[in-house]
Amino acid sequence: MKKIIFIAILSIAISPIFAQKAKPAAPAAPAAAPAATPPPAAAPMKKYGMAGCGLGSLVITANDITQIFAGTTNATSYSQLFGITTGTSNCTKDGIVMNDKLQEIFVHTNYENLEREAALGKGEKLDALASLMGCNGKEFSSLTKKNYEKFFAAKESSPSFLLSALKVELSNETAKAACKI
Repeated sequence: MKKIIFIAILSIAISPIFAQKAKPAAPAAPAAAPAATPPPAAAPMKKYGMAGCGLGSLVITANDITQIFAGTTNATSYSQLFGITTGTSNCTKDGIVMNDKLQEIFVHTNYENLEREAALGKGEKLDALASLMGCNGKEFSSLTKKNYEKFFAAKESSPSFLLSALKVELSNETAKAACKI
């Protein structure tokens, strides 16, 4: 089993070396685009080499043959699995547990407490939700107290409804200043 893993990692690490030789020539540039067409957005730069994110990417930063060791480190320490799941170790924030998912889990787990604290306009769970949503705690609490009827008294009120209604309310111009949306 270890031989198969080693061969797979070796193949992944070496394949870009051979792929670079076989790249076809770039197509000719098209005629000048009209001035109104915006340039395409640049792809975000990855902070890791061919072995992927994980502990190996933090230890070995060169993107060359040493990526074999980075891949081995990732595979033997399970740090890549952990990093992808949590968004750490140079892994992107679009891991399995994204911020949206954290918000959803938090609201479902703490719905009754959030309802009680929103009525009061203050509380620990409400402050934690504000933080998860990138908002100022006091302004978020006052917003939930002001809109309590809209969030909780509705007949279709549920944790999912609350989260959706919060996001709609936070998308308006006055709330955008208090939150990082």
